[in-house]
Amino acid sequence: MATQDQHQHQGFQWELVFAAMSGLAYVAGLMSEFVFGAPEFLCVGFYLTAYFFGGFFTVREAFTSLRRGQFDVDLLMLIAAGGAAAIGRFGEGAVLLFLFSLGHSLEEYAMSRATKSISALGDLMPTTATVKETDGELREVLAKDLRVGDTVLVKPHSRIPADGYITQGATSVDQAAVTGESMPVDKVAADGKPSENSQVYAGTVNGNGAFEMTVTAAAAESVISRVIAMVSEADVASSPTGTFINRFQKIYVPSVVVGVVIVLLFGVAFLKEPFNDSFYRAMVILVAASPCALAIATPAAVLSAIARAARAGVLVKGGAPLELFGRVDTIAFDKTGTLTWGQPRVTEVYVVPGQSEAQLVSVVVAVEALSDHPLAQAISMQLGPQVPAEKRLDATGLEAAAGRGVSAYVDGQKVLIGNDQLFADASMPEELQRHMELMQESGQTIMVVKLGENFLGIIGLMDQPRQEARETITMLRSSGIDRVVMLSGDHQRVVGTVAAQTGVDVAAGGLLPEDKVSKVGDLCHDDALVCVVGDGVNDAPAMARASLGVAMGAAASAVALEAADIALMSNDLGKLPFIRRLSVATTRTIRQNLLISLGIVAFLVPASLIGLAIGPVVIIHEGSTLLVILNSLRLLGFDKNREHEGIEHEESPRLSTLAQ
Repeated sequence: MATQDQHQHQGFQWELVFAAMSGLAYVAGLMSEFVFGAPEFLCVGFYLTAYFFGGFFTVREAFTSLRRGQFDVDLLMLIAAGGAAAIGRFGEGAVLLFLFSLGHSLEEYAMSRATKSISALGDLMPTTATVKETDGELREVLAKDLRVGDTVLVKPHSRIPADGYITQGATSVDQAAVTGESMPVDKVAADGKPSENSQVYAGTVNGNGAFEMTVTAAAAESVISRVIAMVSEADVASSPTGTFINRFQKIYVPSVVVGVVIVLLFGVAFLKEPFNDSFYRAMVILVAASPCALAIATPAAVLSAIARAARAGVLVKGGAPLELFGRVDTIAFDKTGTLTWGQPRVTEVYVVPGQSEAQLVSVVVAVEALSDHPLAQAISMQLGPQVPAEKRLDATGLEAAAGRGVSAYVDGQKVLIGNDQLFADASMPEELQRHMELMQESGQTIMVVKLGENFLGIIGLMDQPRQEARETITMLRSSGIDRVVMLSGDHQRVVGTVAAQTGVDVAAGGLLPEDKVSKVGDLCHDDALVCVVGDGVNDAPAMARASLGVAMGAAASAVALEAADIALMSNDLGKLPFIRRLSVATTRTIRQNLLISLGIVAFLVPASLIGLAIGPVVIIHEGSTLLVILNSLRLLGFDKNREHEGIEHEESPRLSTLAQ
């Protein structure tokens, strides 16, 4: 079955063929009339042939619009061509339809370039996949026939056939087609359940390592398929400018028809000129005032910009959010997982004077290896490699004290690891107490370590800001953002520390989801345009309340893809300044297009009144339409070398640790 893109391509080809046939018939008519002096019926026959081929698709478009109760440019052109024929000027009507059909076919070609830059993503999908059966036998199947739960073997340097997660092996994956990330991302097998580090996407390119994966989504439900569908369905005309122009045209087109009738009656009744002359002038004005370029000014620019954003790993759902993001003056960030990684990291190891850091680390790693708590996993992952294999200790008898910490035994001695509440009845060394308070004030989660009767030290952990967070905020400020706010459910002390590290203006902590909505409502007062940036799931209510919602890491979440107006496919804050620049450039391009289209109409209408012939009018008129299209297509190459200018993107702390 032919795809929609194939049908569109075939339609463009036939329009171009018919336009060429119209041109050949028109040239034949000119040669017959002015070179060979052929009989009139033969010349008119050639011109009428040009009418047929040049008007074939135009008649179809006009009829479709009339059935919807709309008057558009196609109808105006047909009226003008019919009027020229009515007064015996078949040649001029023929050149009108020829040039209009040629311009329309070239316009379709130019617009399809933007669409193809998105639909070409579908070509990245491999056609076959290697499935590993339960008995270990390998079988080649069509990628579209893969089912959820299938085990697939992916060879080095091949495209991944489906969304899923790695169950065996390790590799690096080029995810640029989905997330827009410029560097390959390290992937390792999942430890029991899917994770960010094991997740892979259909259409991305495997690196040097072979691996086995479990399929988590059918072909039609893969991330890349959803992105293609959402971009294809994006309402490019729903932008404020596009909406205004659509309303304007509903008034403008009938007004042109009325104006043309007035010009005709004025010439006949008041200027007393022949009817044919007044009628011809009215037809020329009809062509001159037709809003072809105006109609395409916004859709061409918005479609090109949406295509450019998608290639950079940013999904923009239509013209409205695209234009709006460039006018936002306040940005509210969620903290956890947005400005920070959302994963605890060891930030400080304090050793009590007289104790050994090596012993502290060995004891903590031995005990926390028995726990599945996120803090324990962070310690094991980061501090574990520091302990040589021959010096590793064994811990036994792990017991958890809810909300306080854990206890266990190492070499027969009891070990306590936890917060200050776990040691409420113990007498801490004064220096240890003082340092613990300093670490807590800085927003760190502290874990005091005691072996037998001796305090060994403190492990400090914290969800640290992304490396690019501060520079991203600085670049957003330079682009015109007035206020940068952070909203979080975390403790105010932690939120304040992250705010100081990232350069946020206002930081509000201890917020429930409904509190975030209320805070966003307060920010929206005084007609401020507020954008909320979060993960698109638990921040969805706040996004809905804001003027605009941006979801990060949407490639990993179907909910995030649906929830936001703009979705960053990867967890890369550096995309925000890029999409801000693209938004501003799109608005600027739309304004340029409007000036071109309205300026040409403002020139042609008076020129037509004083006698400019229909041929030059059509050439200038169609030329302005193509100029608008070409100006819009420049957005497809926007900022190719500046997507991450000035921003160094940090890889996930979990991946960094695994790579060590």
